[in-house]
Amino acid sequence: MIEYEKVVPWGRSYTEYVSMFHLSPGFLSQKVLGCGDGPAAFNAVANAFGGNVTSIDPIFKLSKNEIEKRIKETFTEVIDQTKANIDKFKWEQFGSLEGLGIIRMKSMKQFLNDYEQGKEEGRYIEASLPKLPFADKSFDLVLCSHFLLLYSDMFDLDFHIKAIDEMLRVGNEVRIFPVVDLNSEKSKHLDAIMEKYTNHELLTVNYEFQKNGNQMLKIKSQ
Repeated sequence: MIEYEKVVPWGRSYTEYVSMFHLSPGFLSQKVLGCGDGPAAFNAVANAFGGNVTSIDPIFKLSKNEIEKRIKETFTEVIDQTKANIDKFKWEQFGSLEGLGIIRMKSMKQFLNDYEQGKEEGRYIEASLPKLPFADKSFDLVLCSHFLLLYSDMFDLDFHIKAIDEMLRVGNEVRIFPVVDLNSEKSKHLDAIMEKYTNHELLTVNYEFQKNGNQMLKIKSQ
């Protein structure tokens, strides 16, 4: 069983974001907000391609060196937990545990190399759900990768509802990936969330690292 005492800083690549969220090339012309992005490479690469991506995370209160230290502290724990639960994952994409570590560190280094400039440009903002420091409908698209639903045992249904309401307040469309928890089981909050937000779609995407973790929840503003 995979268990973390808190949300861990673990950065995914730009390519993974595109696959997880089923993003078409046109998203680069939209205003996009990533919630809980942590040290992912998505912001750095998307903006280098001419995109307009803003990321929020409480970790952005820290300096580059402090985040790098946090990543190093967390890296071994995440790899060890993954190794102990290796049967919960599909390895075609990464090949091996070593391959996963190499790709993850490459993504997080892309983030670190961009972080200080991105902070100056206002692309990395210290904030956390369920309260966002933006005006209503500031964004076309709001993404949440590996936070909501994944940490279902850590955050209750009320937190999820408040967070999704807030994301819908600031954006026209919300996308959440994955819809399984840390142990690759369907989130215990998913059914209640889909019942509340009737304007939703549950889409199968071309990305699956966690077994059963190949679906993305899309919710449009009413």
